[in-house]
Amino acid sequence: MNLRLNKLRNLLKENDCNGCLISGRANTLYFSGFTGTTSLLLIGIDKAWLIVDFRYTIQAREQAFEGIEVVEIKDSFYSTLNEIVKQNLIDTIGFEGQAITVSEYNRIKENLTSIKRLIRFDSQIDWIRSIKDADEIERIQQAVLLGDKVFDHIIKFIKPGMKETEVAAELEYTMKKLGAKGPSFESIIAAGPRSAMCHGTATDNVIKNGDTVVLDFGVIYRNYCSDMTRTIFVGEPKKELIKIYDIVKKAQQAALDGIRTGMSGYDADKIARDIIDESGYNGAFGHSLGHGVGIEIHEEPRLSAKSADVLKDGMVFSVEPGIYVEGLGGVRIEDMVVLENGKIRNFTTSPKDMIII
Repeated sequence: MNLRLNKLRNLLKENDCNGCLISGRANTLYFSGFTGTTSLLLIGIDKAWLIVDFRYTIQAREQAFEGIEVVEIKDSFYSTLNEIVKQNLIDTIGFEGQAITVSEYNRIKENLTSIKRLIRFDSQIDWIRSIKDADEIERIQQAVLLGDKVFDHIIKFIKPGMKETEVAAELEYTMKKLGAKGPSFESIIAAGPRSAMCHGTATDNVIKNGDTVVLDFGVIYRNYCSDMTRTIFVGEPKKELIKIYDIVKKAQQAALDGIRTGMSGYDADKIARDIIDESGYNGAFGHSLGHGVGIEIHEEPRLSAKSADVLKDGMVFSVEPGIYVEGLGGVRIEDMVVLENGKIRNFTTSPKDMIII
């Protein structure tokens, strides 16, 4: 885990910082191993401190990576932080610009009296997390496998007459029964014309014969997320939806086969988007092809029509083209993959042949 801290320390050196303050949950977990909800993590050039209150002291000592000193607060988080900063001659601190509110920023300025300069890091810290190590890849792969098992169960569970909310409840119950901490995001269960809503979370809408059902869900397992989408049909689908399904499946497979290390997010997205556009559904694929997945459900890199992100070995991301036609329905197929040795290795094993129940 020292490799993670070393990457962050290199970022500090590049920006003439001798300290970095981490308060966001994802980065705290990544750099320290601590899963609690309240803490401050201060990383210096040679030392690191995890500051917690009494509620989390034992947990922090059990979870913190080697080389991180756990400090229990005395009066307050910021007075304790100020004491550490002064004792260790830290005068230039970087912070997570996307995780700290204006009020928190003002408290830092007011309490850290010896600090000469505060440097805002926007996505630079998050980008360190974009390349997964072997332990992370194993955890993600297990999360995806668990999601596959949930899907296998749910397609046997869904029946006409059920509400979308019933399906969502069964999904969550099943994933927890199989060992997941819970869903990695609010499950998207959208049936019939509602399936044209890209992010149609479950409602009291009743699933009927002839409906398309989009199932987009994920699990959290050992602190890492999975994400998958399958589109199934309850009863015989309409001819246009069969056509749309085949186009989406073709577009996704082309992306899985064609994405390579060194490619930009734009070029990856274009593989699938061109197939959909050329099939007569220009404008019906209204979201990006994919996004990084890890501790958080949406991470770097981004695979979109505007993304200049360069794809590298070790990146884990989704590949999820879709077509959505208002009043008719939508189709999306999503797998989670990792780039290894220049090309994609697919974690997701759930079938993609059309499923009619």
